[in-house]
Amino acid sequence: MRYVIRRALYALFVVWAAYTITWLLLFYLPGNSAEMMLRAAGANADAALIATLEARYGMDRPALEQYFGLLWQTLTGDFGTSTQLGVPVTTIIGGALPHTLALSAVALGISVVLGIGIALLANTVHGTWLRNILFSLPSVLLSFPVFLSGLILIQIFAFNLHLLPAVGNDGFRALILPAIASGLPASAAIAQVTTKTLDEYTNGPQATYLRARGVGANRVVYAHALRNAIIPATTIIGMSVGGILAGAVITETVFSRQGLGRVLQSGVVNQDVPVVQGVIIISALLFAVANLVVDLVYPRIDPRIRLVTA
Repeated sequence: MRYVIRRALYALFVVWAAYTITWLLLFYLPGNSAEMMLRAAGANADAALIATLEARYGMDRPALEQYFGLLWQTLTGDFGTSTQLGVPVTTIIGGALPHTLALSAVALGISVVLGIGIALLANTVHGTWLRNILFSLPSVLLSFPVFLSGLILIQIFAFNLHLLPAVGNDGFRALILPAIASGLPASAAIAQVTTKTLDEYTNGPQATYLRARGVGANRVVYAHALRNAIIPATTIIGMSVGGILAGAVITETVFSRQGLGRVLQSGVVNQDVPVVQGVIIISALLFAVANLVVDLVYPRIDPRIRLVTA
């Protein structure tokens, strides 16, 4: 129970830190949110109107009062009202969150299957040239930025082969290409760590002992080495949630999808502090929950961790 409480407090600290850093960055950005709102609406941004809007949204209050006021609202589940659209932030996030969650879930599934699949193949194939290619593949995949992978996938599967839609949120087929583009970097990281762990085990004394007792090479990898590789792979999977969520801004822009990434981009451009704060907090909360789950799974995977944390 002490271990669970410590990890839960750490998760809360991550969310608070994300909120605080985001607030500081937005508060000290050059420009005036009220003035930008008036100009976007085509109104004359005179001093009186700016002052009225600042008073309406609490922008004229002292910095600490604004910070703690927004923090208290957030703790009560109220992210405020969008200064750009004039609607509750929870409504905006509620409409965008399901699309980003679907994209992230499919991308994470692809990254796990592809990453562990590459690692297993690299440690079980017999051809030296193919083994070298598979060992080098994670580094190659990591070198491709998300937007470049997305553009290549669109060109091949949407424009050339006409198999999948290039843009939009309509149906599962429109989710495949952005999920692949978003999941490739995470799959490369998973493959890189898992491949190295499997290789170290299969070339270690335990694997030598097992082979001396007549255990087949594939059985050594799948039944013994893979169990040791699960811990580092699980760590990378938990961290990949943050990478996929952070990459949603680029992925949803390339594929013209509606989601938290597009909402965040629009909020930053228009200095819509409540919207940006809301998206960052939700993203940090998802990341913290994912890593909390990973921390709680560790003792179930390896009893030695359970003894240390007891």
